[in-house]
Amino acid sequence: MKKNRFTYKKSGVNIDTANKFVKFIANISSKKEGNKKFNNIGGFGSITNIPNNIKNPKIVACTDGVGTKIEIANLLNKYDTIGIDLVAMSVNDLIVQGAKPLFFLDYISINKIDLKKMRSIIKGIVKGCKISQCSLVGGETAEMPGTYEKGKFDIAGFAVGVVDSKKLLNKKKIKKNDLILAVPSNGLHSNGFSLVRYLIEKKKVDIKKNLFLRKELIKPTKIYVKEILNLNKKNLLKGCANITGGGLAENISRIIPDNLSAEVDLNKIKTLKIFKWLKKNNISENEMLKTFNCGVGFCLIINPKNIEKIQKYFSKEHKPYIIGKITSGKNKVKLNGYIDWLQ
Repeated sequence: MKKNRFTYKKSGVNIDTANKFVKFIANISSKKEGNKKFNNIGGFGSITNIPNNIKNPKIVACTDGVGTKIEIANLLNKYDTIGIDLVAMSVNDLIVQGAKPLFFLDYISINKIDLKKMRSIIKGIVKGCKISQCSLVGGETAEMPGTYEKGKFDIAGFAVGVVDSKKLLNKKKIKKNDLILAVPSNGLHSNGFSLVRYLIEKKKVDIKKNLFLRKELIKPTKIYVKEILNLNKKNLLKGCANITGGGLAENISRIIPDNLSAEVDLNKIKTLKIFKWLKKNNISENEMLKTFNCGVGFCLIINPKNIEKIQKYFSKEHKPYIIGKITSGKNKVKLNGYIDWLQ
């Protein structure tokens, strides 16, 4: 009679495997941190101190995922960078307001726990946290047979940061004649992949055999934490925009005061090879600008006199350059000219 009893394991959920995975996360995160000051992995909640050197702390929180870029990881059977994307999508939003990322949590939902795959994802998350100078303090892994198809999964991230109220970046600091700088992206980041995958399917492109696409489509999102926090510490920033879904116009408009506008000269944008490849495959410029970052991963609003000081904080590959300015009026963001897709 015992052999006919129903068990959680028979339904598709293996608690023992899940526990092994939790132990792996606890071990790798504590090793990377170099201490066990906040060893919360496996507990019910995560505890972290607010840095005592911040006099008037404001807590900032963000959450995001990586969208259908997950399907590229599945197609290429490569999972060691998707965790970096996950961290980047949240922390790059935190720093827009000048907040220093304190800690990060992840949520992974999957058909069935594959330890090799999951360990690879977590290693990427830990690496992303290291680049962001924050701690992986916990998360949740949900084995959900019947909800996800075999081999399918989804991930979400949650980041919490802190900023001194005097260092908070907001619309009030932005004035007429301030410059708009473009900080280069390193590729697609984690936006527009539904369109990319649709194009690949219709064009019958085998990305496993295309070295260029295989490299570009899985390349992890650039994390801008170090540069932006250093600039904010030196009072060199007036505002920032993380260029994600919606592109330049939509994301810049979110930080412009109601009584001002932004004019962007598209002729000045230095795009990348992956965007040129997409554009030549029958995607309009308007669609490109709405869907992708087109080579601009982050934007800075600055006082014109500070441009040389700001550029010193970036590597040659990601050195900011002028693409526009703040003007009077209430048109929000005006895109002038056209990107030179042949440059």
